[in-house]
Amino acid sequence: MNGSYEFLLMGIFLGFAAGISPGPLMAMTISETLQHGSREGFKVAVSPLITDVLIVSVILLILLNLKSQEIAIAFISLAGALYLIHLGISSLRTGNNGLDIITGKKDSLKKGILANFLSPHPYLFWITIGGPVLFQALDVAMLAPVLFVLGFYIFLVGSKIMIALLVGRSRSFLKNNYYLYTIRGMGFVYFVFALIFIEQGLELLGLPIL
Repeated sequence: MNGSYEFLLMGIFLGFAAGISPGPLMAMTISETLQHGSREGFKVAVSPLITDVLIVSVILLILLNLKSQEIAIAFISLAGALYLIHLGISSLRTGNNGLDIITGKKDSLKKGILANFLSPHPYLFWITIGGPVLFQALDVAMLAPVLFVLGFYIFLVGSKIMIALLVGRSRSFLKNNYYLYTIRGMGFVYFVFALIFIEQGLELLGLPIL
């Protein structure tokens, strides 16, 4: 049971880090909030709950065919580590102008769904990070992958909803140093998970771990 809750914590950290990080969906959440109010920002924030059902299902089917091939999984883990390092560096380099506001007409949910489908971020995450974690969690307990997914999406969507709420109430929120420091702090969390993925990849390749 304790091992299962480790995956819950991993999902929480990764979901929160992804939720507050600058990107197309975050920019659209803020844009819709500024133009039409917090409710429209909420609609963009929940769009991953709709799009990711298809995205994750397809990716997991592909990864299932590779699960027995340790070399392939090893390289996926190492690719995931590189992606996490990239996200960590991006988080550390975030500044006050790290979010570009885009404009457009209403239809927030539709725009959020389209933005998430066309964004490379969910595909990269579930191919290189989320998918391998789910397979590892299955080896621990049936509850572990459920807790990982719950923690990830509750904090991914919840953090974006909270930002939409804060932006709707105070438009100076994006300039707030606490927000910037939180994003930069999550950069170090990405680096920690990158080290874990590197260790897993090297183990699967049979290489010594320093």
